[in-house]
Amino acid sequence: MASLLVKGALRLKESIMTIDMNIELFSPVKLGSLELNNRIVMSPLTRIRADNNCVPTEMMVRYYSQRASAGLIITEGTHPSAMGRGYTYPPGLHTREQAAGWRKVTDAVHAVGGHIFVQLMHAGRVSHSTLLPNNALPVAPSAIAIKGEIHSFSDKYEFEVPHALETEEVAAVVEEYRKAAELSIEAGFDGVELHAATGYLPNQFQVTGSNKRTDKYGGTLENRSRFTLELLEALCSVRGDNKVGIKIGPGFTVNDTFDEKPEETYSYLADALNAFPLAYVHVGYDSGYSRGTAPTFNAVDLIRSHYKGTLLAVGGFTKESGEAAIVNGRADLIVYGRPFIANPDLVERFRVGAPLNTPDVKTFYGGSEHGYTDYPLLDRANSVNPIS
Repeated sequence: MASLLVKGALRLKESIMTIDMNIELFSPVKLGSLELNNRIVMSPLTRIRADNNCVPTEMMVRYYSQRASAGLIITEGTHPSAMGRGYTYPPGLHTREQAAGWRKVTDAVHAVGGHIFVQLMHAGRVSHSTLLPNNALPVAPSAIAIKGEIHSFSDKYEFEVPHALETEEVAAVVEEYRKAAELSIEAGFDGVELHAATGYLPNQFQVTGSNKRTDKYGGTLENRSRFTLELLEALCSVRGDNKVGIKIGPGFTVNDTFDEKPEETYSYLADALNAFPLAYVHVGYDSGYSRGTAPTFNAVDLIRSHYKGTLLAVGGFTKESGEAAIVNGRADLIVYGRPFIANPDLVERFRVGAPLNTPDVKTFYGGSEHGYTDYPLLDRANSVNPIS
């Protein structure tokens, strides 16, 4: 660990000495083949407003296009198969109907100059049989249930003991992601992000608390990372170079995500990611996510000391702390979550130093346009708390 800290300190010192002081939140940046207008990224934000078939709705078209001044939008978690669903009304990307619904979103974002990646999120054991086809049990690397309850359509239920995927079943899950990547092209997305954080299926394979396997997907660092790396290979084979990103959250314990040696686990994974032609690695934790605990080490700095490509950092950044992270070389782009919920024009508010609207927590998940697309823009804002 001491050598890691020394290496990180040397890298930080070199970054400070050589950094171009004009690089800050509002400077353009190349992300893969994309030319972004700024380094402000809209975080994946679960809002639960798709229809009964998990097809994006018209209000989702308005919601995302309102926020297209972000350098990059990353969509809310979108399941790549019916078995990957974890919530009541999330969007999916495993049918042509869903792809067509997303196409309306991407067309609207592109029409106003924005860029958008879809986040592919398989819930794994963070689900319930009432949400899945034929009331099937959720799948996971091992038959270990999460503690607590999950919201279904009409009630809350205790998490179930999931079905532990057989070795030969894993390839079918990888294929589901590959097909979702194909649909992402049809849907008009600029790229895809693999959600491998906050206790969802790839993360369940990575960490020792939820992976007790003895086959090629369990035990060693190499084996526990294998599923995630196979998913990236599948996504990159479809989308091509620099159109795939990955989100990781080293050391965070949301959704019973525990690891005996998280620094070792994620250092290995970050080193392995250097072999891929990724657009970026997205690392950190949305501080507004109340479940679970934060690590005792700095997740962003840990990954920065290993991964050599473009780094997106998330974690309760303000405008000022985000600019500082870019200037001192800790990250290349900064990801904002809750501020984008209440401020569709967050980029402009940051630019002119305007106050921010306060988000209405009661309207975060599900519901109507209220608290979703009706937050006032800067020229109409008469209060820092316009939602009643």
